[in-house]
Amino acid sequence: MKNVIATDRAPAAIGPYSQAVSTAGLLITSGQLPIDPKTGAFPEGIAEQTRQSLMNVKAILAEAGVGMDRVIKTTVFLSDMNNFAAMNEVYATFFGEGGFPARSAVEVARLPKDALVEIEAIVAL
Repeated sequence: MKNVIATDRAPAAIGPYSQAVSTAGLLITSGQLPIDPKTGAFPEGIAEQTRQSLMNVKAILAEAGVGMDRVIKTTVFLSDMNNFAAMNEVYATFFGEGGFPARSAVEVARLPKDALVEIEAIVAL
């Protein structure tokens, strides 16, 4: 059985998908673009876009009653691998309690709405 997770504290899906789904002790988020849910806009620069994407992940997890310490795997999609170090600096501030999750980071040709970053997570419930 799956449960759909949705919150207005993260941006609504921009297509036919859910913000997150939980099943069998796992919660899996969709990729979170750096959309500010209050304004619908992206912040400027990779650091602020990374922060916003992770704030969106955090809001979805909060809706499900868990914190970032339960994240076991993330995938970070970057529009430019030259942004890797700046993304990493912000990313590290979201994970400390319980250690860092496993992670993949890849450069992609293009992200929706020309975002600089998109982040998805797998979470232990």
